[in-house]
Amino acid sequence: MAQLDYIKEIAKYGLENDQERLLSVLNELIEHSKKTKKLNFAIQLQSILKDSLRLQKSNGLTKVGSETHLNRIEDKELSELILEKITSDYSLDNIIANEKIYTELKFFIEEHHKIEILQQFDLPVSNKLLLYGPSGCGKTLASYVIAGELDKMMVVINLGAIVSSKLGETSKNLSKIFKKAATEDCIIFLDEFDSLGKVRDYSQDHGEMKRVVNTILQLFDYLPQTSIVIAATNQKDMLDDALLRRFDNIIGFELPNEADIKKLIELTLKNGNFKFDNKAAANRIIKQSIGLSYYSIQKTLITAIKRTLFASAAPKNILSAQINTSIWKTLVETEKHSLNV
Repeated sequence: MAQLDYIKEIAKYGLENDQERLLSVLNELIEHSKKTKKLNFAIQLQSILKDSLRLQKSNGLTKVGSETHLNRIEDKELSELILEKITSDYSLDNIIANEKIYTELKFFIEEHHKIEILQQFDLPVSNKLLLYGPSGCGKTLASYVIAGELDKMMVVINLGAIVSSKLGETSKNLSKIFKKAATEDCIIFLDEFDSLGKVRDYSQDHGEMKRVVNTILQLFDYLPQTSIVIAATNQKDMLDDALLRRFDNIIGFELPNEADIKKLIELTLKNGNFKFDNKAAANRIIKQSIGLSYYSIQKTLITAIKRTLFASAAPKNILSAQINTSIWKTLVETEKHSLNV
């Protein structure tokens, strides 16, 4: 049976409220996805199914204040703090970085692949990673690579949404998230980690800031070795020194140089469908792109490809095309101007 047939049956049994058949078809779709090498989709479905079944066990009337009642409230609160749960099929081949960054990521991943060897000799496992550097330079992509290489679910948290004017709730919310990660053996990705430093801007209550930092220090200390925390920040200098010392690895990301930009272009155009109409002009634009992030450069190139296709007389029939370098040049100039680069 094709995937579309499974989806139609899921819709049918869902609308008919036939849970037994719905669960049966969902499990069949998960197995079908595994066989057709759609592992990312299969893992996500399994996670949805697992969470749904767990919540169903607590459905119905519950006594206020009971453990079931409190767990249900906690699940609701956690869902508001989590941006998304994702799985990744990215690998180290998908990231462009200097040799030092690549090596650091490689060894971090290797530690978790060979965790049993380290445990055999009672050696600690690096599981707390801080990524810092300008926006668009690969910090989030690096977290996807780690999740993909280790085949782990990643829970994406926007720390800015947790650290709010209600400072008294920050420690409690962080504790809930770490507790969930420990039970699910997943990766916590904390974006905007510098929000902890910005607490000072919200209030003069430095005592509360100290309590939040102490909470994270304790959570880091008791994090199971199979669980991973990845924090990302554009402003490492805002972080508390005691927090920085708790990270096993701190990796700095930088804006791409000319060689990095060329690798990015090669990776973006690797399927061979698109080539530049003027290689010399393309090389000049690559030099002109220095100062922009990986994200900005790739965005301008992909936009140039789109506009080149749209300018074609019959874009639907095109199998390959030459990228109009004059369009790309204009887009790069506009991007640099808008970012004051």
